[in-house]
Amino acid sequence: MFFELVYDKSLAQASYVIGCQAGGVAAVIDPKRDVDTYLQIAKANNMKITHIFETHIHADFLSGARELAALTGAEMYLSDEGDENWKYEFPHNKIKGGDVVKLGNLNFEVIHTPGHTPESVSFLLTDKPASSEPVMLFTGDFVFVGDVGRPDLLEQAAGLKGTQDIGAAQMFDSLHDFAKLGDFIQVWPGHGAGSACGKALGAVPSTTVGYEKIRNWALQLLNDKTAFTKELLADQPEPPRYFAMMKKLNKVERKLVTEVPQIKNLSKADFDQVKASGAKVIDTRPWQDYAKGFLKGTLSITNNNSFSTWMGWYINYDESFYLVAEEAQIEDLTRKLMRIGLDNLAGYITPAQLEAYEAGNLASFEPIDKAAVEAARAKGNTQIVDVRGAAEFKKGHIEGAENHFVGKLDQNLGKIAKDKPVIIHCQSGARAAIAYSVLVANGFDNIQNYAGGWADYSA
Repeated sequence: MFFELVYDKSLAQASYVIGCQAGGVAAVIDPKRDVDTYLQIAKANNMKITHIFETHIHADFLSGARELAALTGAEMYLSDEGDENWKYEFPHNKIKGGDVVKLGNLNFEVIHTPGHTPESVSFLLTDKPASSEPVMLFTGDFVFVGDVGRPDLLEQAAGLKGTQDIGAAQMFDSLHDFAKLGDFIQVWPGHGAGSACGKALGAVPSTTVGYEKIRNWALQLLNDKTAFTKELLADQPEPPRYFAMMKKLNKVERKLVTEVPQIKNLSKADFDQVKASGAKVIDTRPWQDYAKGFLKGTLSITNNNSFSTWMGWYINYDESFYLVAEEAQIEDLTRKLMRIGLDNLAGYITPAQLEAYEAGNLASFEPIDKAAVEAARAKGNTQIVDVRGAAEFKKGHIEGAENHFVGKLDQNLGKIAKDKPVIIHCQSGARAAIAYSVLVANGFDNIQNYAGGWADYSA
């Protein structure tokens, strides 16, 4: 058996290549959209990709299953569980719990594991030449290392009321079935730490059924459904705005992008037209560089592992947008955007071009420190805005601060004062920089950024 984990740090998303070396064939589970990675793996190991599996209709990334099928001719095997709202609307092989799909000497048994979503399935792999016992379970967003998939995304992100309680009950039952599996079975989940698909995901890439029985909080509450449901739904992170669009695009026919697009570098005349059009411009530099010189109206979203998520909060799927980024980073940024279906990146300028094109027009800001925050609190008449998530705010915050989550700040501008000083902060600076740029872009000129944030204040 051949096995390789492909891990996308930008979305904390795991996909898998599993092959039968005797037959020279391979399957990919939950592929990301820039599928050249899998083609390279298959070529390097003299295998042909013939099977593509998905564990469920994903909310956090745009699946590359159709791109991969188009390029390889591989068959897609997708869940036929759930009601009519959870059916894929394009040609595929339908699978249900109890089905077995063969790949050379390997068997993939389909297990229906609803809870995170109604149609969710897991794949139990048996490597026939090695043993008649199963060896791996690919759980998607069902069971993570130390956590389980949240059942509230459909209600919180897609607006499907009443689904979270049903999902919690299904998750409870699915976990009872999971606990009956052999302790020795390896568990390979769809996400790791940093994903918004759960609240306590571990950073280790895999686990075992037995270890999760003694370690995973959810499996300690299987004798109390009420307590389980309450804990499962409590303090989940805010689901990014783009999740609802992913649910739609992963289910219906859509445009395929089978290679990484080439992005145009803009001349000064081009960039002047972009500004005149009012199109969004995202500055991807580290926020410290942004603070030293930025163009008002641009948003500061640093190119790091959270870039895709914040772009999904602030970019609409029907609008063109532009980047400020080093040329060497454009391919990486384009891949990150592809993975959540943001295909309308229409051009970029470099930081050097920004300085040249906008000489004399750049603004700047100097972050304030804890002493300045305390002085402002003592004087009064200052609004302190904590832009962290609600669960973080609940655990501890500056006395008197208001919580307005950065991802929804553009929807709550009326709650930010314009007639007195405003101090914004997050945990340690990154989200506050996004918030600062959003507020300045919307005409606020009374904002101070406490970059040290709660980490500094609480220390």
